[in-house]
Amino acid sequence: MTLAFNSRRSPVLARGGMVASSQPLATLAGIKILLQGGNAADAAVATAAALNVTEPTSTGLGGDMFALYYDARTKQVTALNGSGRAPAALTLDVIQRDGLVSDPQSPISNPFHAHNITVPGACAGWCDLIARYGTMPMRDILAPAIELAERGFPVAPLTAYYWARGVERQLRYALNGHELTIDGRAPRAGEIFRNAGLARTLRTIAEGGKEAFYRGEIARAIVDVVQQAGGVMTLDDLVAHESTWDEPISTTYRGYRVWECPPNGQGLAALIALNILEGFDLREHAPMSAARWHLLIEALRVAFADTRWYVADPRFAPAPLDGLLSKKYAAERRALINTEHATRNTTHGSPVASSDTVYFCVVDGAGNACSFINSNYMGFGTGIVPKGWGFTLQNRGNNFSLDPHHPNALAPRKRPCHTIIPGMITRESDGSLYAPFGVMGGFMQPQGHVQVVVAMIDDGLDPQSALDRPRFCLTTATPASRVEIEEGVPFETMATLAQMGHDLVPVSGYARATFGRGQIIRRDPDGTLWGGSDPRADGCAMGI
Repeated sequence: MTLAFNSRRSPVLARGGMVASSQPLATLAGIKILLQGGNAADAAVATAAALNVTEPTSTGLGGDMFALYYDARTKQVTALNGSGRAPAALTLDVIQRDGLVSDPQSPISNPFHAHNITVPGACAGWCDLIARYGTMPMRDILAPAIELAERGFPVAPLTAYYWARGVERQLRYALNGHELTIDGRAPRAGEIFRNAGLARTLRTIAEGGKEAFYRGEIARAIVDVVQQAGGVMTLDDLVAHESTWDEPISTTYRGYRVWECPPNGQGLAALIALNILEGFDLREHAPMSAARWHLLIEALRVAFADTRWYVADPRFAPAPLDGLLSKKYAAERRALINTEHATRNTTHGSPVASSDTVYFCVVDGAGNACSFINSNYMGFGTGIVPKGWGFTLQNRGNNFSLDPHHPNALAPRKRPCHTIIPGMITRESDGSLYAPFGVMGGFMQPQGHVQVVVAMIDDGLDPQSALDRPRFCLTTATPASRVEIEEGVPFETMATLAQMGHDLVPVSGYARATFGRGQIIRRDPDGTLWGGSDPRADGCAMGI
């Protein structure tokens, strides 16, 4: 079956608040909280919880989260790292002993093995966001998601497609994976799915907070199933978990400041690429031209060469962020780009140091904004379900390196390199909010960030038009990566890029999910909100 993306959406406009997510029922959950007087943080957690119910193919309480929060009163952006760590007993020797090393330059050979399970950080992240910025009790915030889980919801078409893939790839073989099926199969589009186990989980959190997740029955169920599946996680690993509030990283781009979470997230790649691109006048080239796309592709190749080395848990291997984000270093790296031909052997630089997934965003009527991302990785993650609790456990540990000399090498109680990244843009002139934004989807995410930022800032597109524009995707974060090209790109552009040395792969149909599924809410100086939701997903933006 081929999926056509040929409809046109208008941007959604409002002034009282807005939510944009990949599931309409999750967007509505956030809108309900805004209508009850909640702020952007409250609505963000309500949306995240509802996405756990309606899109378990991409997100869940067994995964991690990151968020950027813009406080309209102080005009400050803060970064919340809700990612988990490897178990204390998990070492490279254990991976070797269990026969899961095929190549030290590759991750754990079986991506669904329990050794890939890091401590789920999402629950603590939700609770910590509300503790700092929220205004409503968790029982009210989680109420819409609990209702969806208990009463059931009609499964959206794209979600049904990826659910079926997940059943065949993970749930069919994973411990307790049947809890997320209907008699062993995926729900069909339009079919009602109820998740009593997840409703029970959400009620437990609503009543007992994060302590109930990391110290109570849920924690014991997580440990039991991980160990049953051959993992080494213990209750102490869960008890020791904590989120971190980090200083966000940023760079300026043509009068705006673009914000990302710092490593262990890969938002650094987007900022390095934008710094490089700022030295080119992109408006000299048509948006869909080979000359424009060549510059974007090459800037991202250079950025990935750096981040493949430098993105790791900063507690173990701090990156030289000031050097990597300096305009001087950008100029040096820009000089590596041949404007006439692809360069596919770029290595990481040495700057001087001065020191599967859901994305959604919320802006409230006061101008506070939350850019939020929550993920299991690889769809259902490992597919392993703590018995009776209705969510799968992530396989984020598959992003560790097995090379003991690499900054991102697997180690006990270490966070892996993370693909999930929320973005935020403010105006450099006065620090006011311009837009929370994000594009979910593995290593596509910084590439999507760069492409939608260029569309909005260089080309002046509204959020929906920026998301509708065809994209490219370097298939891996390696310099020699092939470049997937989305249907809708002119043939002349593809032919010229191929002549310039790019290894191209045209992509259409359901495979277009590789180009990410983004959400953007732009806020004008007069308070008008412009929302866009990616046509590659089932979602929408709604305003009040």
